[in-house]
Amino acid sequence: MRSVMDRGRAWELFGAPTDQEGSVNDPRSHEEYGARWNEKWIYRSDDGVAVVRMVLWNRYDLVGVFRAKGDGGFEPEPLPES
Repeated sequence: MRSVMDRGRAWELFGAPTDQEGSVNDPRSHEEYGARWNEKWIYRSDDGVAVVRMVLWNRYDLVGVFRAKGDGGFEPEPLPES
């Protein structure tokens, strides 16, 4: 099933990622936070060190958005309806 949010809409909501791992065309996949992905958009804090958000993709499908918690872990981030 395709996700309701495409890459363009994610870019509008979150802006350009600070870093990226993998690629939409990378055949290797990874599993993190219960989601299988082959491309991860990483968003860092203003100091450029701490990761504050991760957006995970499997090809063109959004598989999860996770934000940092105070304890260093991550939790799923609710997404806007439209």
